[in-house]
Amino acid sequence: MPVVIALKDRLQGTVTPSDLNVETTVVSIPPQADDYIVEGYIDLSPLAKDEEVIIREYIALDGANFRKFLEVGFTGPLGEPVIRFHAKTIPAPAPYKVTLTQVSGTPRSFPYAFIVEVMGTA
Repeated sequence: MPVVIALKDRLQGTVTPSDLNVETTVVSIPPQADDYIVEGYIDLSPLAKDEEVIIREYIALDGANFRKFLEVGFTGPLGEPVIRFHAKTIPAPAPYKVTLTQVSGTPRSFPYAFIVEVMGTA
């Protein structure tokens, strides 16, 4: 049975933490009708010298309880400021989210773009 992309959604915008040390959701993808693929980017070019952010990815494999599976810190300015989230296949009952926490400097606005592709069968 061939697998097809049954639904494609683009999530784009800008995320701005309300204050330092506040974990702010960039994208939050609820459980989908079938397994899905998610990938995306965050542009950290607004970071000034010595400003730091922490990026976290979460998945709730049981459908309810988010567990962290990635945490990475970045300090500005970055020579290569666009952070890529490589494609991940997520099982249908599992929601997924990405957060950003700015821990120093002045809260900045960070552009992002993610693509969600929900699988189906032909």
